[in-house]
Amino acid sequence: MLDTQPVETTQEFNTMQVELVRVDDGFHFEAIGKSGVAQHIDAATDIGGHNAGARPMEMLLMGLAGCSAIDVILILKKQKQVIEDFRLKVDGLREKDAVPAPFKKIHITYLLKGQLNPDKVKRAIDLSMDKYCSATAQFRPSADITYSFEIQA
Repeated sequence: MLDTQPVETTQEFNTMQVELVRVDDGFHFEAIGKSGVAQHIDAATDIGGHNAGARPMEMLLMGLAGCSAIDVILILKKQKQVIEDFRLKVDGLREKDAVPAPFKKIHITYLLKGQLNPDKVKRAIDLSMDKYCSATAQFRPSADITYSFEIQA
């Protein structure tokens, strides 16, 4: 039986809460966190979803990408690097036909454009991956996370 008690809030921890509201009679949900910005979640049509939102496992990869992207941009700005464009592509590998099917391997490709020193870019990504990104810390126990980056002039 699952513990149905809310998470205890104390001075030692930062608390976070999201609310998930069912939108239709299928698997379409609207998720809202403290920001108040709604995100839509849905299942694939082959199991009864309507494709009206991201899949939950896609959202996990999106969270990882967003977490690291914010870190890297903040670090590069502090290093006075000029970022003209910044994109990430994240590939996640999960076992087929496994239940549950957590990610086993994740590769992040950072695609940057601007007046950027490659050593500073690598250092910023390393700091994000090894020190700052909480999403990376969540994935590390079960997934091998690798990365690469490209800088376009």
